[in-house]
Amino acid sequence: MKKKRRKWIWLGITVVLLLLFGLSQFYAYIMKDQWNERSEAKELAQARAGLTEVTKAQKSVWNENEIYWVLTGKNEAGTELMVWVRYTLEGKPAGGDNGLYAEELSKGTSEEKMRGIITAQLPDITIERLLPGVYNGEYAWQLFYKKDGRFYYNFYRFKDGSAIGEGYSLPNR
Repeated sequence: MKKKRRKWIWLGITVVLLLLFGLSQFYAYIMKDQWNERSEAKELAQARAGLTEVTKAQKSVWNENEIYWVLTGKNEAGTELMVWVRYTLEGKPAGGDNGLYAEELSKGTSEEKMRGIITAQLPDITIERLLPGVYNGEYAWQLFYKKDGRFYYNFYRFKDGSAIGEGYSLPNR
C-alpha cells in the first residue's frame, strides 16, 4: 500500500514538472518575436543614438504607421535620452530618415513630470497606462485612463507636455 502511494506521488510530481516545463517553453515561443524586436531596437539605439545603458524599453502601437519601440536610458556622457525606433507591420525596423529619433530627456517631458501634469489636469482619474509613443507624427505620451467607469485615451506632446487634440473615449462594455 505504501509503495503504491509513493509511486503515485512521484508520478504526480513528474506530470506537474513536465506541465510547468511545457508551459514555460510555450511562453518563450509566444514571446520570442517580441523579445527579438526589443533586442534589435536596443542594438539600433546603441549604434545610432549612442545609448549605452537602457533602463526601460516599451512598445507603442497606435496604428499601422505608428509602431515604435521607445527606449529610455543614458549615453556615454551620462545624459538621459529617450529613443524612438520605428517598426513596420512585419516586425522589422523601418529604417530611413525617420526610422530612429533620439532626444535628451531634459529637452522634453519626463514620465514623472507628465504624471504631475496629468494629475493637475485630471485629478479624479485612475491611470491605467502611460507610455511614450507617436501620435499623428508627433512624439508623444499616450495616456490610457479610467474615469467614472469608462476608459479614455489622451495624448500629450513629449516636447512640452501639452495636450494633442481632445482624446478618445472607449465605448462601455
